[in-house]
Amino acid sequence: MIDYKAKPFNLNDEQIKQIEDIYAGMSLDERLGQIFCPVVFTKEEKDLKELSGKYHIGGLLYREGPGEEIRAAQEIAQRYAKVPLLTASNLEYGGNGSAIEGTYFGRQMLVAATGDINKAYQLGKVSGREGAAVGVNWSFAPVVDIDMNFRNPITNVRTFGNDIDRIINMGKGYMKGCMEEGVACAVKHFPGDGVDERDQHLVTSVNSLSCDEWMETYGRIYREMIEAGTLSVMTAHIALPSFEEKYDGKPVERILPATLSKNLLTNLLRGELGFNGLITTDATPMVGFCAAMDRKTAIPAAVEAGCDIILFNRNMEEDIQYIKEGYNNGVLSAERLEEAVKRILAMKTAMGLFESGRVLVPGPDALKVLRNPEHDAWAKECADMGVTLVKDTQNLLPISPDKTRRVLLEIMGEFDSNERVTEYFSGKLRAEGFEVTVYEKEGFEVMDDTVEKLKNRYDLVLYVGNVETASNKTTARMNWHTMFGLGNNMPWMVHELPVMFVSLGNPYHLFDAPMIKTFINGYCNSEYVMDAVIEKIMGRSELKGKSPIDPFCGLADTRL
Repeated sequence: MIDYKAKPFNLNDEQIKQIEDIYAGMSLDERLGQIFCPVVFTKEEKDLKELSGKYHIGGLLYREGPGEEIRAAQEIAQRYAKVPLLTASNLEYGGNGSAIEGTYFGRQMLVAATGDINKAYQLGKVSGREGAAVGVNWSFAPVVDIDMNFRNPITNVRTFGNDIDRIINMGKGYMKGCMEEGVACAVKHFPGDGVDERDQHLVTSVNSLSCDEWMETYGRIYREMIEAGTLSVMTAHIALPSFEEKYDGKPVERILPATLSKNLLTNLLRGELGFNGLITTDATPMVGFCAAMDRKTAIPAAVEAGCDIILFNRNMEEDIQYIKEGYNNGVLSAERLEEAVKRILAMKTAMGLFESGRVLVPGPDALKVLRNPEHDAWAKECADMGVTLVKDTQNLLPISPDKTRRVLLEIMGEFDSNERVTEYFSGKLRAEGFEVTVYEKEGFEVMDDTVEKLKNRYDLVLYVGNVETASNKTTARMNWHTMFGLGNNMPWMVHELPVMFVSLGNPYHLFDAPMIKTFINGYCNSEYVMDAVIEKIMGRSELKGKSPIDPFCGLADTRL
C-alpha cells in the first residue's frame, strides 16, 4: 500500500528497514498512540512526560504563545518521546502562528493581491523559519481552498483567492519556502472549502460541485500540490456527494464528511489523485466531524477510511479507549493500523527526524530570527504591494488635513484587536494633522441630532472594517449598531459628507455597504498593512494591489 521510494517520501532501503524495525518493536498501545496529534495547552514537564509515556502520541500542536515558552515546552515533549514527534502549528500567515512575537507577514489573500509568487515563497520561508525556531516541524498550511462563495465565513482572506492558477502557483511557492526550512506542509482543506456558505466547524458542510467541475478546480489544485511533493494533506469535515455517487453507483443516502469517507480518501485522494503521503484529519472536536457519527465509532472509522492521524481530541483518554475498542471489534483493521503508523514513520523519516545528531528543537538563541530585519522588510513590501483600491468613484483620494481635517473614525468589528486597531489608526491620523473623533456605540447620538449638525462637525467619515475570518462564526458580515437608520454608525450620509471604507479583513463589505464610493481592501490588520494604508490614502504611495476575488460580489450597485 505504501511506496516508500516514491514521492513524497523518496526513501532508500536503509531508511525503509529502519521504519520496519521501529514498527516491529512497538507495542499495540504505542502503535495506537502514534495516530494521535492532540492540541496541548500544558507546558508542565510532568504532563508532557505523561503524553509520551502513557499515551505514546505521534505529534502535538501548541496554539501561538510567547516564543520561549513554546520552544521550551517543545524541547521537553521531544525529550520524553520514544519516537520523535510531529510538532504542528497553524503557520498560515507568518511566524506569529507559533510565537506571538513572530512576524505577521500577512493573510494569504494579501499575498495573492501582490500578484508576486515570490511573496508566497517568502510567506512560507518566514513561517517555516520562525516556526522552526520554536521547535515546529509541521505547518498546517498552505490553504488551497477556492474562495468561490463570498458568503463563506471561514475561507475568505485565508485563501489565495478564486483563480485556480494563482492558487496553484502561490501554494507551491509557500510550500517551497516552508520546506526549505525543514518544515513539512499539510495542504488543506481536502476536498475543498469555499463552495458552501457554512463553516465546517459548525456543521458538515458540502462541496456541491459535479465530478467534472471538481476535477477542473480542486482536483487540479491537489494534483499540483501532490506533484510538488507535499508530505501531507489535511482532510476536512466537508462532504463531496458527486464522488460518493460516482463510486457507490447510487444517490447518496447520508452526508458524510471526507474525514470519514473511504470513497474520498482511499478512492479519490489516494486512487485517482495518486497521493502517497500522510493524511490527517482536521480537528475532530469540530461539529462537522462529531455530528456525522457517534464518536466511539468515528475515531477508529476515520483511520479505517484512510486518515493516518487524528487531529485533536475531546478527551484524550476516552479517544484512546475508543481506538482500542474499535481495533478489538474490527472497526479498525490490523492492516489499516499498520499502514497508518508506517506512513507516520515514513513522513518522520523523510523529514530527517530520525537522523543521528538531528537537533529536534533548537536552543534559545534561535529565537533571534523572530521578526528579524529581513522578515520585517519582506512583510512591509508585501503590504505595500498588496493593499488594493477597489473603487474611488467620488475622486476622494488622496486625502489631507487641508481638505478633510475633521474625521469621524468608525471601527467596525467585534474582535479583541479592535482596541489596538483603533489606537493605531487614530494615532497615525492625528500624527498627520487630522482631528479624529472615534465613534462610540453608547451615548454618542441623540434622537434630535440633525444632518446639518453632522456636516458641521465632520469633514470625512472613515470606516475601518476589522471583521476577521475566524472559526465558529456563522457570518463575516457588517453588523450595524443603529436605531432604525438614525445612527451615524451606518453609512446613510454618503451624499452629505465624503465617506471612505478601509477593510482590514473581509474583502466583501461592499455587499452590505454598496453606497460607499471609496473602498480599499487591506486583507489583514497587521501594522504593516495599516502603515501602508495611511501612506496610500495620503497619496505618498501608489495603490498597487490587484484583487484576487470579485469584491463587488457580482452586483451592479456595488460598482457605482
